[in-house]
Amino acid sequence: MLSYTLKRLAYAVVLLLAVITLNFLLIHISPGDPVETIAGSMGGMSDELRAQLREQFGLDKPFIVQLGIYLGRVIQGDLGQSYFFNAPVAALIWERVPATLLLVVVSVLLAFLVGTLLGALAARKPNGLLSQSVTVLSIVGYSAPVFWTGIVLIIVFASIIPIFPVSDMRTAGMDDGGLAGVLDVLHHLALPAFTLAFVYVAQYSRLARASMMEALSADYIRTARAKGLSETVVLYKHALRNAVLPVVTMLGLQFGNVLAGAILVETVFNWPGLGRLAFDSVLRRDYPTMLGILLFASLLVVVMNQLTDLAYRIIDPRIKA
Repeated sequence: MLSYTLKRLAYAVVLLLAVITLNFLLIHISPGDPVETIAGSMGGMSDELRAQLREQFGLDKPFIVQLGIYLGRVIQGDLGQSYFFNAPVAALIWERVPATLLLVVVSVLLAFLVGTLLGALAARKPNGLLSQSVTVLSIVGYSAPVFWTGIVLIIVFASIIPIFPVSDMRTAGMDDGGLAGVLDVLHHLALPAFTLAFVYVAQYSRLARASMMEALSADYIRTARAKGLSETVVLYKHALRNAVLPVVTMLGLQFGNVLAGAILVETVFNWPGLGRLAFDSVLRRDYPTMLGILLFASLLVVVMNQLTDLAYRIIDPRIKA
């Protein structure tokens, strides 16, 4: 197990270095110039000041030299200085991480639990009303863009029925601590979390339904029923434990997609997380901040893949490596 873990860690390090290099290449060949963006925001800039900024940012050096300098800094834990915010990129990211992790973790857990439960219930009667409803939910949820769902929820639950806030993470002037502060954050979190979770509830419910139907037709399920076990035990202790494996796999593989969806959700709801920071950085051609956010997102995806492997071992003891 130790040898396997070390191999996985070595693979993760090589993968991250490859991702960093690819991100650096893609960002630097994309249209736009940070210096010209800064000049435009200032209403103009002399050629001398442009040349000074390029030298300060290291943009006057060849691409290979820039890449080597950046990789050396990343290895040392230095993500650089933001062009626009004039602050360390690491500090900007860590400031936004709690809000994004809260949104993503709550959305993923909500989608996983609700989707798996709906799929398991629908599998009991494949031709029943609940099963047909899950199918319709899957089609609607998978087809609806995240930003469109968010806008619809804002119109319904913030304009027509004004019961939820539509921006920020806390009410202005509200104390951050205590039960009131927690409830206030959850109140602001409700619409963004549901928006991000909706599409994945549809996917997980459909996948869990198909996997559960396959598990219920297996020999060990017939044996469990023949032994006189209750239907609840058969469904949720024996069948569901095996049926949930594909859903766990999908959850781990789609974690990157969840982060991408969080960018749109945070923009729609003005949620103060990494997604909003990434959106602003793209508009301002803030290369160091964009690269730092992409690195952090890549690191989270790699960590989620490792956790998915561990979850497999916990759910199915037959898996040894």
